[in-house]
Amino acid sequence: MGPLNGIKVIELPSIGPMQFAGMALGDLGADVLRLDRASSVASGEGTMPASPFASLDRNRRSAGIDLKHPEGAATVLRLCETADVLIEGFRPGVAERLGIGPDVALARNERLIYGRMTGWGQDGPLAKDPGHDLNYIALAGALAHIGTAGGPPVAPINLLGDFGGGGLLLAFGVLAALLERERSGLGQVIDAAMVDGTAMLMSVFVGLSAMGYWSDERGTNLLDGGAHFYGVYETQDSKWISIASYEPQFYAELSRLLAPLGIALDSATQMDQSLWPSLKTEMTTLFRTRTRDAWCDFFDSHEVCFAPVLTMNEAREHPHNVARGTFTEVGGSPQPAPAPRFGRTPGSIDRLPATPGADTDTVLAEWGIEPVEIERLKASGAIA
Repeated sequence: MGPLNGIKVIELPSIGPMQFAGMALGDLGADVLRLDRASSVASGEGTMPASPFASLDRNRRSAGIDLKHPEGAATVLRLCETADVLIEGFRPGVAERLGIGPDVALARNERLIYGRMTGWGQDGPLAKDPGHDLNYIALAGALAHIGTAGGPPVAPINLLGDFGGGGLLLAFGVLAALLERERSGLGQVIDAAMVDGTAMLMSVFVGLSAMGYWSDERGTNLLDGGAHFYGVYETQDSKWISIASYEPQFYAELSRLLAPLGIALDSATQMDQSLWPSLKTEMTTLFRTRTRDAWCDFFDSHEVCFAPVLTMNEAREHPHNVARGTFTEVGGSPQPAPAPRFGRTPGSIDRLPATPGADTDTVLAEWGIEPVEIERLKASGAIA
């Protein structure tokens, strides 16, 4: 059983970052109940098809509820009475209009942790505007710094906003609030905004920029591919390798290895940025002379901070990831294993994604609603 065993979480229907937060909490043992829309129950599909491959929807059960039905909202509040956590990803004000906002929910259960996931936050000029991951990381000052010199900003898929600065931030906030509740006995509201979370992820770069050590010009800095010793290089077979020989000892080893191949690196001038472009050009030419596997063999057992650039499918087969069980397979579906790892209470994947509403009767009964009441609510259309 995971470290969150016994923690009861209500997840209201949403996409992306909310699903990630629900998955993260469920992976660590929380009993996550996803309340799917009645329309999703009718169609048999939620935000993703109920398939083993929909890993974001693993480790929870599903009950169907019509949140626009007065008794649907009342049912959510009844569930809040015995829940530890509720997480929702509506635009600001929507939960209140539905009658399930934090004030009424906490009035039912003062120990409830009410987690709110949005892009722009619960207040501010943009709070009610639509947006997606790309917009949030753009406004947070992250997107402008991702890409090559002279090229456009590059979308880093949905890692920064939706998942790192969004879903994981919300899960982190939930855990902190649960820990604080042990002292105070009280729940509270969490305002998790992707623009805030992305800005927090940029902390070190904001500091470097303020000190004059980071340029706004993309692809010219120490850690954004500008340095010849910290970046990616294409190989002969049109694949890629990564070199990150930042520390002096690793740079010295890189220099020793590349010297016989015609690349002259001098530790005394490693940080001379005026030399980086020409050295990067030389190394680009060199690395195109061999295949990715050949360079893996070349750097094997040498401490230069090297790794091949793998696709997600290649990563599943790499010996290191296989040995650690970084990826697993559930119901024929490959997916990342739960993380982080715990010595006594490991996380696990116990449930495949559920069809919306598949567990309505069972889970509502477990959460304290009598069977006769469940039948009455179904007849009224409040639950599905």
